[in-house]
Amino acid sequence: MSWTEELKARTGVSFYAAEPEKIEERSLAIIREELGREFVENCPADQLSVLSRVIHATADFSYRETLFFTPGVLDRARECLRRGLPIVTDTTMAASGINKRAAARLGSEVHCFIGDADVAERARESRMTRSAVSVDKAAGLYPDCIYVVGNAPTALMRLYELHEEGKIRPGFVIGVPVGFVNVVEAKELLERSGLPAIVARGRRGGSNVAAAVMNALLYQAGGR
Repeated sequence: MSWTEELKARTGVSFYAAEPEKIEERSLAIIREELGREFVENCPADQLSVLSRVIHATADFSYRETLFFTPGVLDRARECLRRGLPIVTDTTMAASGINKRAAARLGSEVHCFIGDADVAERARESRMTRSAVSVDKAAGLYPDCIYVVGNAPTALMRLYELHEEGKIRPGFVIGVPVGFVNVVEAKELLERSGLPAIVARGRRGGSNVAAAVMNALLYQAGGR
């Protein structure tokens, strides 16, 4: 038996498989196996699908303990996506990872303003981060939106401030920035805000996590 045949016998998928959906399907099955039968049976199906996508993107099972859902957020997310609300991200990486075809099927567009010249100029003038200024721009263009934060805690902080001022009304927020400075505090602020949110508690997170959560929600809403 060749090494490729041996791998296929072990995993059920050809090493050079031309059908990535089969690899994804097998990966998600492995994730559920490793989460354990008791956990899978007791976890709400919509939460499990989001968690599984995050683990699939990171190979990090600690999200089992740290991925937090505010009450009713997944129902709210499906409603917002089926209404076609725009999706605004804090990084081009998060925007790149979101399935645009799935979003388009629901009438949603994906936006990121971090690289815009006017954002960079205002950030220099105000001495604010471009991530925070991007939230200001989003509030002016799309006050009713879905906000996805995978990198910048300052984006979450500014989002909180503008929401308190009534200048932005996100349908829900994905708050999963990664890092060490003000990251935990920004996530705690989001949890206290009363906004419907999915939060990766602690220091872990990232743009890949943000995109994984968003894609899971798009698929739940019927975008796939």
